[in-house]
Parts: sequence; structure tokens; C-alpha cells
Amino acid sequence: MSILGITITEWVGYIASIVLIISFMMKNVNTLRIVNSVGALLFVIYGIMLTISWPIIITNGFILLLNIYYLTVKRNKD
Repeated sequence: MSILGITITEWVGYIASIVLIISFMMKNVNTLRIVNSVGALLFVIYGIMLTISWPIIITNGFILLLNIYYLTVKRNKD
């Protein structure tokens, strides 16, 4: 299935890229981490949709976990 000649998998990749780019425009670090986490999660989904692309899944899974850590655990220690 495709929309405008682009597969759903490619759409997920494009949307993930756009969300990640938008996250780096944020001035507030917490907002950056939240939006960046959404992009990283979309990239994990994209990596799975590519019939398991481990480099994409591992890298973005790690980024997602770091963001969660800084938004929860580290925030409570400051």
C-alpha cells in the first residue's frame, strides 16, 4: 500500500526525520527531549518495519532510553 507513491514504511521514516529535526529547534531542554523521544520511537518502529534494521533500532532505542532517563530519574535528583 502506498500514499502518493510512497510506502507506509517510508512515510514513517520521513515523519520520524521531521519530528527529530523539529526537536532540535526547541529552546526548552525538556520539550526537546519529549519531541526527540517521539522521533526516536518512530525510528524504532521504522527500523522494525524495514524487516528489522538493527542499527536503526539500537541507536534510536538507546536515544529513547536516555531521554526517558533524563526526563524522569535525573529530573527528580536535581
